[in-house]
Amino acid sequence: MTKLRARWTLGLGFCSAMLAVQMTGAQMPLPAVKPPDGATLFKQQCATCHTTNMSDAVRQGPSLYRIVGRHAGKADGFKYSAGFSKADFVWDDARLDAWLSNPQEVIPGAVMAYRQAKPETRAMIIAYLKELN
Repeated sequence: MTKLRARWTLGLGFCSAMLAVQMTGAQMPLPAVKPPDGATLFKQQCATCHTTNMSDAVRQGPSLYRIVGRHAGKADGFKYSAGFSKADFVWDDARLDAWLSNPQEVIPGAVMAYRQAKPETRAMIIAYLKELN
């Protein structure tokens, strides 16, 4: 009976130790995930079609370097769609936000297919674009 009790106690001790190790591991904090910033979001969602400088070749969309304050449809070296010929505004935060939300509503006939439903994502991309001015 004493040997059985010793084995039982040893087995319980081992199980308790393993449980303690597992619980400790589960309580270790994970490294904080850094949310993407505007530059990262731009690279992920916009850079396929747009550049952020004047030295790169024009892509499907115009360069967005110094877009804030620029007249819509007026980037050198880019041929805009017909809808832009009627655009009579300057790009500002509100226009960029509306554009990123629904381009065709801002300029009917616009060919940009991208839409961003999340206001916080639009705000980060716009903040990045403002840094380029």
